[in-house]
Amino acid sequence: MNDSIKQEHDIMKVCLLAGKIMLQSGAETYRVEDTMTRMAASFGVENSHSYMTPTGIIFSVEEPQHITRLIRISDRTTNLYKIDQVNNVSRSVSLGEITLEEAYRNLERIEHEKPLYPTWMLILLAALASGCFLIMFRGIWPDFLPAAVAGGLGFTCFVFMHRVIPVRFFAEFSGALLIGITSLLMVRYGLGQHLDTIIISSVMPLVPGLLITNAIRDLMAGHLVSGLSKGAEAFVTSFAIGAGIAFTLSF
Repeated sequence: MNDSIKQEHDIMKVCLLAGKIMLQSGAETYRVEDTMTRMAASFGVENSHSYMTPTGIIFSVEEPQHITRLIRISDRTTNLYKIDQVNNVSRSVSLGEITLEEAYRNLERIEHEKPLYPTWMLILLAALASGCFLIMFRGIWPDFLPAAVAGGLGFTCFVFMHRVIPVRFFAEFSGALLIGITSLLMVRYGLGQHLDTIIISSVMPLVPGLLITNAIRDLMAGHLVSGLSKGAEAFVTSFAIGAGIAFTLSF
């Protein structure tokens, strides 16, 4: 019986680690729950239940003993690569290609993997995306460079402020504030022409698009708590961006 209980604890540890990585990486609630229950079933635990919100996961099994564990989620980002990696591990578990210990080692490796792209590349891509958004919003080519500069500086401020103050609201507010100041100065000194288009394009890398999509998807799937929580988080982010721009334009 003790070996059976230990086995269940190990299975729960693997399932919770998989769920933690996926939830921290921006996966939808239904995808995380489905992955955890499928992995548990593949290891012989049929009666498992999972419940999660953006800030925590509760996972329980019924037999041979009713065991429930809770894990706290404090940091969330967007990393589709890690979600895909966890899905590959889950698929291998379902096909019986790897053991419980191998699955746990693979998940630990995924959890501690360094980001695929360095910070300077993310900033460069944010700047390029800002310029491309300007063209998509029917802006003019002379405004491409001002939008790219403002977007790059704003994203840089967001990244480094988030490292100093681990509260996303202040980082997003600071990034939007710098975008507004940069755009305003460029237009005032003749480097840009259309202030509104430059600002709208530059803030797009900060907009929580995936979060909004997941919130709507969770609501449609019936995960009301997760959907409303993610919607509230997206609203706070949008408010921070809008407040930063409004503060700049007010003065």
